[in-house]
Amino acid sequence: MISTSEFRKGVKIEYKGAPHEIIDYQHHKMGRGGAIIRTKLKNLITGSIFDDSFKGGEKFSAPNLEERTMQYLYNDDDHYHFMDNENYEQTPLSPDQLGEAKKFLKENMEVKILFYSGSPIAVEVPMFVELAIIKTDPGFKGDTASGGSKPALLESGITVKVPFHLNEGDVIRIDTRTSEYIERVK
Repeated sequence: MISTSEFRKGVKIEYKGAPHEIIDYQHHKMGRGGAIIRTKLKNLITGSIFDDSFKGGEKFSAPNLEERTMQYLYNDDDHYHFMDNENYEQTPLSPDQLGEAKKFLKENMEVKILFYSGSPIAVEVPMFVELAIIKTDPGFKGDTASGGSKPALLESGITVKVPFHLNEGDVIRIDTRTSEYIERVK
């Protein structure tokens, strides 16, 4: 059981029949009365974020969550297919289940998939991924790394802004949190 005194950012609790993550919390002590803990919670299944308050000393159960490292294999028209690295079972996920993570997937990439009571609910890609540029305008002599940017289509299908000196075939590192170019990979 998780008590309100153990609330911290990132703690996961079972609340209203679903797993939730505490994004933020504030402890308020009222004069003579008991403490009130105001929280910002994220529903891990729907992704919705909301505020709620709890009395000091309330207890919550820990959700039945399991994180597995899986390898991305391929996608067909309806699903993205992943393979568990330990038992080689394949798990298909819909584009809705992947959310923003699908923009950064490339074959054989390892990702972390969060399971709740045996069902996949979230996919976490690495913080930085390396993707090749498959289409962009050509660079010209005199283009510099700090002189501006141009759009580039990457092998995963995402388009990002890159410096003018980069060309098709170059491999670049992308920050998956912001979808921004970081550097060229040698």
